[in-house]
Amino acid sequence: MYKYDEYDHSIVAARVEEFRDQVNRRLAGQITEDQFKPLRLMNGLYLQLHAYMLRVAVPYGTLNATQMRMLAHIARKYDRDYGHFTTRQNIQYNWIKLEDAPDILAELATVEMHAIQTSGNCIRNISSDQYAGAAADELTDPRPWAELLRQWSTFHPEFSYLPRKFKIAVIAADEDRAAMRLHDIGLQIVERDGQHGVAVYVGGGMGRTPMIAPLIKDFVPFDDFVSYMEACLRVYNRYGRRDNMYKARIKILVHEIGADKYRQEVEAEFAQVKKLGIDPPRAEFDRIAAQFVDPAFEAGLSDEIDRSDPDFAVWLDQQVVAHKQPGYAIVNISLKPIGGIPGDASSAQIDVMADLAERYSFDELRVTHAQNIVLPHVRKADLYAVWQTLREAELADANLDLISDIIACPGLDYCSLANARSIPVAQKIATRFADLGRQRELGELKLKISGCINACGHHHAGHIGILGVDRKGVENYQLSFGGSGAEDVSLAQITGPGFSEDGVVDAVEKATNVYLAQRTQGERFVDTYRRIGMAPFKEAIYG
Repeated sequence: MYKYDEYDHSIVAARVEEFRDQVNRRLAGQITEDQFKPLRLMNGLYLQLHAYMLRVAVPYGTLNATQMRMLAHIARKYDRDYGHFTTRQNIQYNWIKLEDAPDILAELATVEMHAIQTSGNCIRNISSDQYAGAAADELTDPRPWAELLRQWSTFHPEFSYLPRKFKIAVIAADEDRAAMRLHDIGLQIVERDGQHGVAVYVGGGMGRTPMIAPLIKDFVPFDDFVSYMEACLRVYNRYGRRDNMYKARIKILVHEIGADKYRQEVEAEFAQVKKLGIDPPRAEFDRIAAQFVDPAFEAGLSDEIDRSDPDFAVWLDQQVVAHKQPGYAIVNISLKPIGGIPGDASSAQIDVMADLAERYSFDELRVTHAQNIVLPHVRKADLYAVWQTLREAELADANLDLISDIIACPGLDYCSLANARSIPVAQKIATRFADLGRQRELGELKLKISGCINACGHHHAGHIGILGVDRKGVENYQLSFGGSGAEDVSLAQITGPGFSEDGVVDAVEKATNVYLAQRTQGERFVDTYRRIGMAPFKEAIYG
């Protein structure tokens, strides 16, 4: 994984001290909250309902054991002993004291971490495939490309005050594990004539106006990569709406002027940007890529696994996926215990995951956009020992991509923007479907919950999506079906009138019963919905 150079160290250290001065001035009353707000947001510090929340960046979801242990330390020392892993592959702490924030950032800097640009109208954390560098189906490791974008976008003078926040995802496989086309810019690394480049999708996103990004250019070679990204952002910065925050995202611009017109503007801008010579030399990319080379895999390992323990076999089938290297596997650690808070982990659990990474996964972990953790490089011979340790730490739930593997935002329990609570709904649904045999009978069913229209819980991309709204002071939940953030990307459609908290749990159960009655061989919930349409589901849940 990438290691800081002297420039990274110096800019992070300088930002910490700059923010320490800003916090001290705020605490002393020398600046107002209105003056302080844009400063704290650019350092990942939000003011929520009950306390400050700090969002820490985990670039493209990759971190090592030392960094993971620091996250556990911060949870113990500065929060209430837990952290919340997010859909941007970051981690949030929900109970931060303002006076502690500079010290937290200083401690993060000692392990090459920060909270820079995790909020504000700037280019946010670059996200990627959680299996990058390990997946059997990828063209190449997308993380060097993501790291190049991180360096290009950090403190970019033109793009620090965009019309709205800006999110980029990079993948390198046909299977989309990062919801790439639901980003402001989605990039897929592709190959043409033996050369790697990117297919560029622009104008996706969720929120109050969900849209799927159209293809803007099918191949941009590496030598033009940064210039083309610069051109895409410049066109947005020039024409994006600043008069209405609800119409300020790039998806609205692309939709209003059309993909063809946006493409023409980008090509014209690219012709000028290319003259600036901002594309890095190949040697710089090679320097970055050298830090993402494969670990020292052992050759000749057996692929045989002892499945005699039935509980281990269930976990193995659900949580472990194929690795590109014979004798190795990718392990998914669920942060979705029945009745728990999706994405939360205690400091002790975070430490356990760090220990496992150090011992069994070449000192590497990944945060997924589905709010779980991955050990990317585990020997198959070690899987049983890993599972035993996870079970002792209450981290061995075998529910990856099942109905209890719920994505949920913090909702009205924490967030000042929320209209309704998300966490209790997630807990009640998971409890209703607690029986693992029942979950496995339903198969892949991605359920996602948001507590407001901003869609931090990705409800538009759920096979089943739930949106909490305020109906005259009462929490109400809209139900939707048919979404997907994968390569079969689609936006979920609302079923009709909303439900109470308990009513939406009942409606979800009724919908799953329709699926079980109507599915054909091999169909997932979303496949059956697409085939038979909304009518049978509406009849069941409203009839």
